[in-house]
Amino acid sequence: MGLNLVVMGPPGAGKGTQADRIAATLGVPKISTGDILRDAIRMESALGVAAKAMMDAGKLVDDATMIGIVGERLQQPDVQAGFLLDGFPRTVAQARELDTILTAHCDGPLVVVNIDVPEDELVRRLLNRRICSQCGANADPDATRTTCGRCGGALVKRKDDVDEVVRQRLVVYERETRPLIEFYQTRPTFRVVNGAQAQDAVTADLTAAIRAVTSEPVS
Repeated sequence: MGLNLVVMGPPGAGKGTQADRIAATLGVPKISTGDILRDAIRMESALGVAAKAMMDAGKLVDDATMIGIVGERLQQPDVQAGFLLDGFPRTVAQARELDTILTAHCDGPLVVVNIDVPEDELVRRLLNRRICSQCGANADPDATRTTCGRCGGALVKRKDDVDEVVRQRLVVYERETRPLIEFYQTRPTFRVVNGAQAQDAVTADLTAAIRAVTSEPVS
């Protein structure tokens, strides 16, 4: 049975870092929307060409195109034992289509874990956040180092990580994501993890939640 995961969380929750850790721990590929978009564009697939045209025009990639690209990715051989989705689904329409894709192409239930962090803590993290000027990786907001642990590039502050913009991003996330959480929260495979902890503690809780869900019979 495949281990099919979706990790959700607001900006500043550490979702990307945790997704990397969990995918490595559980031995499944992490599939991020950014990565698969870049792959589809590089391979010049029909959907990749369509997505590039939208992005070049300054538009968001629409649900139908994004669903198509994710559907293609989930039919690749490396996801037969499972996968971890990071950044998808973002809307209820995408979530419904993901269910259809899983029914047709993937084995096992979908486990959805939401990383929950209080707004004040999210704001603090985002205002303190630094990213690598070379590879774009996020640094631990509480770390004192000045260079990236991945590539050695200089850590810099994002220009949009200012109080007003940060709070607006959180408002938008809450508005757009709340219906998605409501869509999933009645399922027996949905869990919430406290993200207002040290990174290692969050990783341990995520791993435990996922293992607990997948060890139980799912109706």
